[in-house]
Amino acid sequence: MKVAKRKCRARDLGLPFSGTTGNNNAITDIAGLSVGFSTITNHEKNIRTGVTAIIPREDKNEPMPVLAGQFTLNGNGEMTGTHWVNDAGYFLGPICITNTHSVGMVHHGTTKWMINRYKNYFEKEHAWAMPIVAETYDGVLNDINAQNIMPEHAINALDNATFGALEEGSVGGGNGMICYEFKGGTGTSSRVISIAGESYPIGTIVQANHGIRPWLNILGKPIGKLLGEGRLMDSESGSIIAIIATDAPVSSLSLRQIAKRAAIGIGRGGSPGGNNSGDIFLSFSTQKLSTLEKKSEIFQERLELNPDFIDPLYMAAVECVEEAVVNALVAGESVPTFKPPGLTCKSIDLEFLKGVFVDD
Repeated sequence: MKVAKRKCRARDLGLPFSGTTGNNNAITDIAGLSVGFSTITNHEKNIRTGVTAIIPREDKNEPMPVLAGQFTLNGNGEMTGTHWVNDAGYFLGPICITNTHSVGMVHHGTTKWMINRYKNYFEKEHAWAMPIVAETYDGVLNDINAQNIMPEHAINALDNATFGALEEGSVGGGNGMICYEFKGGTGTSSRVISIAGESYPIGTIVQANHGIRPWLNILGKPIGKLLGEGRLMDSESGSIIAIIATDAPVSSLSLRQIAKRAAIGIGRGGSPGGNNSGDIFLSFSTQKLSTLEKKSEIFQERLELNPDFIDPLYMAAVECVEEAVVNALVAGESVPTFKPPGLTCKSIDLEFLKGVFVDD
């Protein structure tokens, strides 16, 4: 099994985030959930892009429904498959995140992967694949119009999905992303909460490509205004995708409400959800369901959390998204821009960031 290369994370700098994390402080703290990356970098050809793949549960023989809810804060972006999520309250198969001009190729590759993984299901049933594929724009650091992502990159990310600790920053779909005009990308975080004496993990993975420098606040500190040099843009032209997972027994309606809380998480970082930003969120639960809907009993019974007791999950979702964005920033490494050429997308100054909070 591939072991993730762990970079410095926000908590390593002494940033006092609230809440109790899971063992990895990652979305993979949800049992059975795995994440894979396909990272494509070629400096000479101005390629800096990739694919991030999330497999919600171990289901190699037959796709299992995953209850889900979706929310869009600002719709200048794409997340396929969500019409069915909003109608049915569940989805089948994996989630992939890539760049804006590669959604079709990644969808094609993910569909092929599903057909092969669930071979019996697709051969014997009138089955169709509707994978979830989301995107953010990496055209400042990557020649996005060259469309270098191929279906095989999605298949590779899915085949290489692992459990445990995850890489962050310029990895997978986050490879070419910018966050608050610093190098951004992939970030993750988790929390463990207690409801009625039972512990439940909740975690997120984000592809952070949003915000402009003056907006950036970290745990209430105006970091963007304090680090004003080296700006790249005057207005926002990015997006953020947030995927939130838990194994708590919550309904599809409650999962939509959890997905909404991602907006508060990014709002804590300073973004208002700009007009040019695609701020699109999906939440799902890996709670045990009987089987495929078409093969299940006519009437179903399942354990479901009373929404009057859901607030700990709401708070945990907000905290996870807030921290995941900062983890993406902290893992960033300075890279040259493609468009316009000759500039540098700098990583956030870790020593400065550490000093701001250590000196408190």
